[in-house]
Amino acid sequence: MTSKTLMIQGTTSDAGKTILVAGLCRVLKNHGINVAPFKPQNMALNSAVTADGGEIGRAQAVQAQACGIEPTTDMNPVLLKPNTDVGAQVIIHGKALQDMDAKTFHNYKSIAMKAVLDSHQRLSDQYEVIMVEGAGSPAEINLRDRDIANMGFAEAVDCPVVLIADIDRGGVFAHLIGTLELLSESEQNRIKGFVINRFRGDITLLQSGLDWLEEKTGKPVLGVLPYLHGLHIEAEDAINNLSVCTENKEKTLKVIVPVLPRISNHTDFDPLRLHPQVDFEYVSHNSPIPPCDLIILPGSKSVRADLEFLQNNNWAENLQKHLRYGGKIIGICGGFQMLGNSIYDPSGIEGKAGFADGFGFFDMQTEIHRTKQLHNKTGRLFLNNTKVSGYEIHAGISKGPVLEHPAIITNNGSDGAVSSDNNIMGSYFHGLFNETEACNAILEWAGLREVESVDYLALQEREIERLAISIEEHLDVSRILKLI
Repeated sequence: MTSKTLMIQGTTSDAGKTILVAGLCRVLKNHGINVAPFKPQNMALNSAVTADGGEIGRAQAVQAQACGIEPTTDMNPVLLKPNTDVGAQVIIHGKALQDMDAKTFHNYKSIAMKAVLDSHQRLSDQYEVIMVEGAGSPAEINLRDRDIANMGFAEAVDCPVVLIADIDRGGVFAHLIGTLELLSESEQNRIKGFVINRFRGDITLLQSGLDWLEEKTGKPVLGVLPYLHGLHIEAEDAINNLSVCTENKEKTLKVIVPVLPRISNHTDFDPLRLHPQVDFEYVSHNSPIPPCDLIILPGSKSVRADLEFLQNNNWAENLQKHLRYGGKIIGICGGFQMLGNSIYDPSGIEGKAGFADGFGFFDMQTEIHRTKQLHNKTGRLFLNNTKVSGYEIHAGISKGPVLEHPAIITNNGSDGAVSSDNNIMGSYFHGLFNETEACNAILEWAGLREVESVDYLALQEREIERLAISIEEHLDVSRILKLI
């Protein structure tokens, strides 16, 4: 099978590359085209477990959903998970290789490019079209040498590029022209058109600018996507503070999550943020901890460092106070490990080798191992034997008496723990709230009465379709199809 490849690059991070690729994937699927997503190099702490047992960026899993296919490690062959301000865990073809600082990884890129091209070739053998997402901006001068994420890849596979810019940030024409000017002549020729994202207002007032851009560059504007209010497509990495206000204040459950320096897989909380009866809030380190019904300790890429961060910000005494006032606590993955007595990292997998005392709510010890646990799982929640599904991504192995009272019974064992007073639960399951009945059961356990059922999985599909409809309406899809 001969596939065609189209790459979406952006003038900045968060310009709309992830969204546009996801939407185009669904558009092509709706046109009967066998399409797959691809991102050569991703840097993100939101990740997913693939059907072939590896780890990729969460955004590529969402894009695979838009294509109607299962995600595989070939869709994101290089994943960087930052664990300090200067270093990251390098994951190649779904498996953790080692931690590298920026300079070491830069020197490694020529090897990483082979992994990228091998994955692209395997996808090309299986699918008619490959929709590629770039990373950041192609005009980062200091990253141009040995680039595998943007034009370096596009040049290697000889594919056309569409450049997207976010007008909501301001300076959209400067972004587009400036990016173009910083590219080489061959790279400039590779860009076949522009997309302007997140436009609000009267499109006729923008037309003179679009005409000038086309005349200035000789390249077409392929369309202007409107600002889609409330659009929910799972975030690639940055926390989206979107929340849904409810008019039924007397029925509202207050849920808070601390924003850890290395918070991971915060997409776990999207079903709660979007639930009409949940008042959800991310709490930053410099914000007071508000009264609430449920505190959730999230996953972390550097559990001991983030545990120390919470302890230094008085979360230990605040968690104790929260429990005294009848509140509930959930720990997910790294947050679950924090609830135990101790965390031991003898090999320095997540930072310096060492030992840390946990919050001590669970009689449990966790030891960090080099081999990650990567599994898609299903089971039954301790609450009414409700079905729950999710995925595990963690290096720690937990042991202790509390595990004799699991939160979830799986087909081949158990997961997590529940305190003897039933006020604290912990689990390694990411995606704990995705299943409607499981989410309902947990919200009821946390104190919400007469829970309104929200089908989050159906909501995801509706939002992808909504995005695809907008792309069909506002972009020159026929022209884009001709590019591939």
